[in-house]
Amino acid sequence: MQIMSETETMPPQKQELPGTEQKMHPKPISDDPQYRGSGQLKDKVALITGGDSGIGKAVAILFAKEGAKIAIAYLSEEEDARETKEIIEGYGGEVILLPGNIRSREVCDQIVNDTVEEFGRIDILVNNAGLQYTAKSITEITDEHLEETFAVNILAMFRITRAAIPHMKEGSCIINTTSITAYEGSPELLDYSSTKGAIVAFTRSLAKNLHDKKIRVNGVAPGPIWTPLIPASFDPGKTEKHGSKAPMERPGQPVEVAPSYLFLASKASTYMSGQILHPNGGTVVNG
Repeated sequence: MQIMSETETMPPQKQELPGTEQKMHPKPISDDPQYRGSGQLKDKVALITGGDSGIGKAVAILFAKEGAKIAIAYLSEEEDARETKEIIEGYGGEVILLPGNIRSREVCDQIVNDTVEEFGRIDILVNNAGLQYTAKSITEITDEHLEETFAVNILAMFRITRAAIPHMKEGSCIINTTSITAYEGSPELLDYSSTKGAIVAFTRSLAKNLHDKKIRVNGVAPGPIWTPLIPASFDPGKTEKHGSKAPMERPGQPVEVAPSYLFLASKASTYMSGQILHPNGGTVVNG
């Protein structure tokens, strides 16, 4: 597994949202073929939104290697989803694909119902799907983009969690993907950063709310990671420099972020709830 060296940059490139790994060069690194699981999630059932590519894909593969049965919810990137499914099945894992736009309340309910129908329950919920649009000024943010960003990033997370809770037992866990932008802010991602701040508050509040049910809730706040959302959101010049301002001077790879999710899903983190992990290339956020 070859990770970028410091000061190495990505080639300039541009895609349309939501983006696909198939058009990225180089493609993100989502799997370490040398890693062998040790059964940390044996027979667990994990529902992962945005699990077709990027961070979600790396989490799905790692969880499957550790013995979990995987349900992947995604928008419409069929080629990415099929590739992820093939990788998981290549390791002997079980996986189902659940396409649909989680802006819809009905889709939020359906992906939970389909997971339970296939696997009987949900032990791990990873709320990872996200959307962002760039704007240089708040006056450029349209109502359409504002409402879509909130609908996908936080309203869907709330609805999916609400639907999943009745199917989760004591010892289950929820892991929410927030972002470094919730702590540092981002001048060109005002609405996106706002949703990520909401996710931090949601995570902390839900952890307290579910304490009596003994369901743990934590989050991960990645820094600049090489995913399809980057070339689909930024212009080629900014894409080329993605991650260069991090202390490590490079973007992270999804495979470097996935272990944070595994830690939070495993028995190793049974004394943690309401917390956020920060795989961000060395930036200290004190959050």
